[in-house]
Amino acid sequence: MLSILIPIFNFDVRPLVNDLHGQCEAAGVGYEILCFDDGSTPDFKQKNKEIWKRTNVIYREMPQNLGRSAIRNTLGRSARFEYLLFMDCDSRVVSPVFIQNYLHHAAPDCLVYGGRCYSDQPPADPALRFHWHYGRQREQSSAAERSRLPYHSFMTNNFLVPKPIFLGILFDETLRQYGHEDTLFGMELAKRQIPILHIDNPLEHIGLEPVAVFLRKTEQGIENLVKLKNEGKPVETRLLSSFQTCRHWGIERPIEWLFSALKGLIVRQLSSASPSLRLFDFYKLGLLATMAPKQTEV
Repeated sequence: MLSILIPIFNFDVRPLVNDLHGQCEAAGVGYEILCFDDGSTPDFKQKNKEIWKRTNVIYREMPQNLGRSAIRNTLGRSARFEYLLFMDCDSRVVSPVFIQNYLHHAAPDCLVYGGRCYSDQPPADPALRFHWHYGRQREQSSAAERSRLPYHSFMTNNFLVPKPIFLGILFDETLRQYGHEDTLFGMELAKRQIPILHIDNPLEHIGLEPVAVFLRKTEQGIENLVKLKNEGKPVETRLLSSFQTCRHWGIERPIEWLFSALKGLIVRQLSSASPSLRLFDFYKLGLLATMAPKQTEV
């Protein structure tokens, strides 16, 4: 009945797989756990190879890095069962009935999204503080909150989807780097009028990253946003809407200039003990303003 699909990249998935395996066994459901490594370093591969010893767990290493979208499509195509439960490898199960919650809500005509949460306690490493703060304020939300904008609230970290629905959409494999594959997938769901059911069944995001890495991924996401928009693909984000408003009022160039002048100071502030999300919003807007002139249209 259930194929649990975990793309791996430089993370130890043994605790996650152990928890999922135990819950599936307790639920008495037909299941498989597919873990495909997408180019991790040898030390992580050596650790994660141990999971194949468990029943119904399949571990496979890709011959080369496929990228975030293609590895998920490969997992989906490889699954044997009718329901696909996708999750990120840097996750932790927080509910003893996580699997049962999804099984209870599984339906052939909709996608179910469980959400994401973060630890109540800030990380000891100051370099990780911004990622934790951003996640708590912007990504962690209840099912009721997410249901107000069901398609915009969708993320790829933790969702259950019938296999026919997934194979009918798939992730856009032209997006190899981080960012907005979930946005595009959510918009395709909306276009096809496939409902998203939001439930309170989160996975904790434990793969916190230093500010420099987080900002680099932010930049990659904005590069993808510009790429998708230029290709005429249906993307709708708050950032893009804000930028188009700035362009309409003729303040795109001043924002670009101000961003270039203040970028170093903003990065320093985001690395502090009290990072400002408003400054981070301006940082993203400035990045987009910097990239946009290089494109034909945004």
